[in-house]
Amino acid sequence: MEGKTCLITGGSDGIGYAAASELARLGATVVIVGRNDAKTSVAVDRIIGDTGNGEVRYLLADMSSQGDVRRLADQVKQQMQRMDVLVNNAGAIFLSNRRSVDGIEMTFALNHLGYFLLTTLLLDLLKDSAPARIVNVSSSSHFSAGNLRLEDLARPGSNRGYRAYGRSKLCNILFTYELARRLEGSSVTVNALHPGLVRTNIARDNGLLGRVVNFFIGVRGVDATRGSETLIYLAASPEVEGITGKFFVDSRAVSSSSLSYDAGLASGLWELSERLTEPGATEKGN
Repeated sequence: MEGKTCLITGGSDGIGYAAASELARLGATVVIVGRNDAKTSVAVDRIIGDTGNGEVRYLLADMSSQGDVRRLADQVKQQMQRMDVLVNNAGAIFLSNRRSVDGIEMTFALNHLGYFLLTTLLLDLLKDSAPARIVNVSSSSHFSAGNLRLEDLARPGSNRGYRAYGRSKLCNILFTYELARRLEGSSVTVNALHPGLVRTNIARDNGLLGRVVNFFIGVRGVDATRGSETLIYLAASPEVEGITGKFFVDSRAVSSSSLSYDAGLASGLWELSERLTEPGATEKGN
């Protein structure tokens, strides 16, 4: 990975941090994105100390806020001459009705629209840096999404809790497959992955219930280092050079849910995502 530059959202802890550490150890220039200045700064210092790679830095953004994502993309384009790997990893589960600052159901806003908006804003940079890779962290929870009504995704009253999380993870895969089709011939690849059940604080923003959920995940889950292995494989391995539009588990391409292969649904999701992230869309009530 020497000479290559990687951007990782949600890189201050969990599998994002573990992947950032390993990619830095492999020689990459690594930029992690976090929400909290102090926490993210400490994460960078630890990675530098552990790996001896001084080419690690950070940027700040709340990935559920479209304004923050746009500012992040502008900073990236100003500061980075190239981007070899974009890892969309930042995500969470919200067990009650929550709206983002843009008025969109929070799980969908963070877990899908954050991926979509940042990626589309950085596509030109990725194409100019080709061959380049986009890695989207999804989940096997996408199998539990049930029926996906596009018109319900942005509305908290119609989409919440674990079902909203599963739908957002299905959206990650639909987005991956649709983007792969649109990038055909560009030498930019895009793949999605399930990291396994990982001991992270994914439900931390849910009070007591969130702490209970995280406890049981901690009992059954693997550590972040183990959970980051497929992410690192997709970001760095020469074995997946040129492979695109796939879903990986344990560093192997596997089948995702039957619904995830619905090209019409993927196209509809893309159009919805464009409308919801159009500048001024929330003010217009879209």
